[in-house]
Amino acid sequence: MKDTDQNSRLTKPEKSWILYDVANSAFIMIVTATIPIYFRSLAEGAGLDSATATSVWGSATSISVLILAVLSPVLGAIADYENMKKKIFTVFFALAIAGGVLFTFAPGWLSFLVFFILSRIGYSACNVFYDAMLIDVTTDDRMDRVSTYGYAFGYIGSCIPFIAGLLLILNCDALGLPMATATRISFVITMIWWAVMSVPLYRNVHQQYSLPRQPHVVSDAFRRLAGTFKKMRKDKKLLFFILGYFCYIDGVYTIISMATSYGGEVGIDSNAMVLALLLTQFVAFPCSIASGALAKKYGTMCMIRIFILIYMGICVVGYGLDTELEFWILSVCVGICQGGIQALSRSHFGKLIPKEESSEYFGFFDIFGKFADFLGPLIISACAFFLHSSKYGVLSLIVLFFIGFVLLTLSDKNKAA
Repeated sequence: MKDTDQNSRLTKPEKSWILYDVANSAFIMIVTATIPIYFRSLAEGAGLDSATATSVWGSATSISVLILAVLSPVLGAIADYENMKKKIFTVFFALAIAGGVLFTFAPGWLSFLVFFILSRIGYSACNVFYDAMLIDVTTDDRMDRVSTYGYAFGYIGSCIPFIAGLLLILNCDALGLPMATATRISFVITMIWWAVMSVPLYRNVHQQYSLPRQPHVVSDAFRRLAGTFKKMRKDKKLLFFILGYFCYIDGVYTIISMATSYGGEVGIDSNAMVLALLLTQFVAFPCSIASGALAKKYGTMCMIRIFILIYMGICVVGYGLDTELEFWILSVCVGICQGGIQALSRSHFGKLIPKEESSEYFGFFDIFGKFADFLGPLIISACAFFLHSSKYGVLSLIVLFFIGFVLLTLSDKNKAA
């Protein structure tokens, strides 16, 4: 791929890759905002109490990410072979959309959870290959910029279908629709948006780096996985980074996935939570772009560590959360950090790994992220179940952020292998 200047215009493959972030961010927006509220109404309508509903929802999130965490490295290793990346991406893309349609029309909370888990697995698997495509569309010197643009436009773009669905829900009485029906229609709008906005990626993004096809793809993939484990153990810079990422991204993902569920538990109004999280998207747009520029000036790792410190403050405030104003303030703080810490983590990892094995390495990147996403909601769920309050789980996340900060510092002190 031809090297281009950091300040030059985005190429067509870069724009098409960024547009997929716009596409799938619409799904994670409803996963964060409206789906937990809709699930809570289904669960409590069936007789579950508030704390149990929180526990069940957290467990469902944990199950979905745990399943994919086990599969990600193997799928990634297979995807590194010639012309395989987009094929495997397509299989899980179809699963994600189909699962979304099915949970939209699920009659009860249990069937809703089953189809949601399928859709969430598809979404998360697609992200493994989508992240790995970053090295196919740009160069190392532009990677921070393109990655942060992906998150930035994902945040702002996801607001379009979300606002359309939200207006439908808020005006359901005037339209003569039951709120449950209006909510289901908003889910359908999101699935259509996701599918349509993914078309440019299929047309313009192609696998540039690959390994030669082998006669026994699966067995060779397992053999390569063993070798990759050994290489990662020897590369201290990469090893400390991925372990640190596991810790701090645990807290980030947990705050994203459990925000409305936790807010509902402490008595925050549902409409206020949704609007506050919508504000998070708008705040995240300029802040994500700014984080790319700041990373160029001060260094990628420096910016990630700053974001971790802010998240530690969010955990402290979240522990004592009991008013709508505090929820709004925390939403703004999360918006400042959320896109930057994820985008810069992705691009920094992309610079450390072998290009022709990007899918396999991003499979490991995903397994660390997904096991973290499994652990965090599980902590919240356990606190809700045993202590009858999730606030202790929120406070405990500060420990994970601290460990992540220390490990990143160790990574910075080691040279890449």
